[in-house]
Amino acid sequence: MRLRSRSTVLAASLVLALTAGPLVAPAFAAPTATVTARAAKTVPDPGALQAALAGLPDSDATAALVRVGGTDGSWRGSAGVHDLASGRAADPNARFRAGSTTKVVTAATVLKLAAEGRVDLDTPVQHYLPGLLTPAFKPISVRQLLNHTSGIKPGDGWGDDFADQYAHRFDTITPEQVVASAVAKGPEFDPGDQQDYLNINYTILGMLIEKVTGHSYAHEATRLVLRPAGMRHTYFPGTDPVIHGPHNHGYQLVKDADGTTRFVDVSDWNQADRWAAGDMISTTADLERLITALFQGRIVPEPQLQEMFTVPANITGATYSAGLERFEHKGTVYWLKSGARYGYSTAIAATRDLSRALVYSVNSTDAKGESANPVAERIIMATLKQQPER
Repeated sequence: MRLRSRSTVLAASLVLALTAGPLVAPAFAAPTATVTARAAKTVPDPGALQAALAGLPDSDATAALVRVGGTDGSWRGSAGVHDLASGRAADPNARFRAGSTTKVVTAATVLKLAAEGRVDLDTPVQHYLPGLLTPAFKPISVRQLLNHTSGIKPGDGWGDDFADQYAHRFDTITPEQVVASAVAKGPEFDPGDQQDYLNINYTILGMLIEKVTGHSYAHEATRLVLRPAGMRHTYFPGTDPVIHGPHNHGYQLVKDADGTTRFVDVSDWNQADRWAAGDMISTTADLERLITALFQGRIVPEPQLQEMFTVPANITGATYSAGLERFEHKGTVYWLKSGARYGYSTAIAATRDLSRALVYSVNSTDAKGESANPVAERIIMATLKQQPER
């Protein structure tokens, strides 16, 4: 299977109209929320946000945690269940698999090392990791790994569908094996010619971090990013399949041969192959701390911080920067990152000035599907909906 961490459809969902609600199962717990508005021209619409979480659990999601923040006002909400067996209300402070939002941390770690003079963004990765790539690859700069213009093809995994992967959920594919399988395929295109969002770029960046610092990726990412941002409930699990600490269970909705469907608990899963590209476990509060600290310049200093807000100018249709994706809606630019692991869909987004920020974790029942999760769509549209300050 191609280990391609798709950008899901978060950016596209920002402009989708609200569709008909999903098939609603009996709700075990009503959504809970708090709202605090500060001085601003517009504030979050609490009614729309509350409605976005109504009816959980259902066939699309078993829980959802939402934090809307920024200088325009704040809102907190949660809905659904901790697990289907007990029906206990979802924990609003729960940990979850944050998926590709891990890339924001990895990018910030590399940029912090660049600010310290330990990494040159224009130097080829072949200089830092000699022998990793074959002579078939032209020089690939660190910056080209950061913005997904390297031309390296994706690595291989356990299979092409949920059943294949679920059967190996406790087995390990190392980052080295992932990279070796990608390198063996040769380049997809010349560095800098195109943009193709892939995990492999950030897996190699994880290796670069370890080579430059002499410490593990988890150690350096924690030291340079998590700790300064105050992310006390975030960690990197490695080969450990368990989410430690309070967490809401994740499920995959599976259709059997006889046409019936059932929920399969996918909370426990070895994510070693995702590593620096997507194995982080976090909370909505910690992810809000991350995006706030980053955008305020408290993690990565200028001028390196500008890499996170710069997309390649010479590539038509490019939207990815170092760790983030640019999206413009009604004249407002949002910088965002989504992530998806089985059972969990996550996103962080904010305007550059932090007037509006969004973090959500949706316990999606088809987190790796090709379509947007209806609950996530409703959250996004509700976040964009504003009401005049009273």
